[in-house]
Amino acid sequence: MKIIRWLLFPFSFIYGIIIFFRNQAYDWGIMKSYPIPGRAITVGNLSVGGTGKTPHVDFLIQHFLSQNENVTVLSRGYGRKTKGLVVANEHSTASEIGDEPKQYLQRYGNKIQIVLAEKRKEGVDYIREKISDNSIIILDDAFQHRAVSAGFSILITPFDDLFTDDFMLPTGNLREWQNGKNRADVIIVSKSPSTISSEKETEIRSKLKFLDDHVFFSSLEYNDLVAASKENVPSDFEEVLLVTGIGNPQPLIDFWEKKCRVHHMAFPDHHNYSAADIQAIHEKFGKFASVNKAIITTEKDFMRLQQFDVVFEKENAWFYQPISITIKNQTTFNVLLDEYIRQV
Repeated sequence: MKIIRWLLFPFSFIYGIIIFFRNQAYDWGIMKSYPIPGRAITVGNLSVGGTGKTPHVDFLIQHFLSQNENVTVLSRGYGRKTKGLVVANEHSTASEIGDEPKQYLQRYGNKIQIVLAEKRKEGVDYIREKISDNSIIILDDAFQHRAVSAGFSILITPFDDLFTDDFMLPTGNLREWQNGKNRADVIIVSKSPSTISSEKETEIRSKLKFLDDHVFFSSLEYNDLVAASKENVPSDFEEVLLVTGIGNPQPLIDFWEKKCRVHHMAFPDHHNYSAADIQAIHEKFGKFASVNKAIITTEKDFMRLQQFDVVFEKENAWFYQPISITIKNQTTFNVLLDEYIRQV
């Protein structure tokens, strides 16, 4: 696969030229970027794939709710079957709003507002006119969406796949050149080991070539499993079947391999599960010899899986794995956030 991708290098060069001139057009004012009035924070990355944006958006939601702020999440709603501007409500499904917005909705309910719009300016205008111009708008995955400009930008890059070690699509996974980092206010190195050494941090900061005190390291926290059926209780399983449709499932695989015997069924990122998929999953699970076994999926995947009633049946033993993040030097990170909020 790597050889094939390098054979596509000429296309990466052409794509890179197109992206370069597109960004220059915005920088030179030829193409107009709409500065979002009021308080707006964007979370995004330079690459495709699983960098861990969702738990960082979740972190921001929790942080601002703890301060009794009005929070509105603006998302494209990747993978949804609807088009145009959609305002999520308690009855919204993952197919209508996308799995990530559904996850926020299921976690926070009416404590936050969620708006979907491919054209982010349309979404921003709706939020300010119809919801509240005092809302803190969190733009999920809008770093490359230069038609709007947020007051504070957070760039996520994974510990084991830094954008400095990558190349443009299709040879690599970058959606734009590395100097796109200069639009960020903060870089977070996601999925870092919780025991990362200061020497390794220094090495990464040197590679990123960004303000040292604006580079932070976050690590994943695996929270208690949640059972689809209230009759099932999490335990020390002997054997699990991991079902994932996310960009990078490896950290979850590594986590569970430390606990028990693991089998993995991988589906494409944002995969729309079918009845045939569920049948195949259950058939494989039924062949496990262990009595103490479970099917475990991600919380994001579960947003798409819960449309199937069989997932909630006790004998199928479905669970989902919630995650959160811990940010090293979180107090300093929070100060940067709060200073921005106070200034606007």
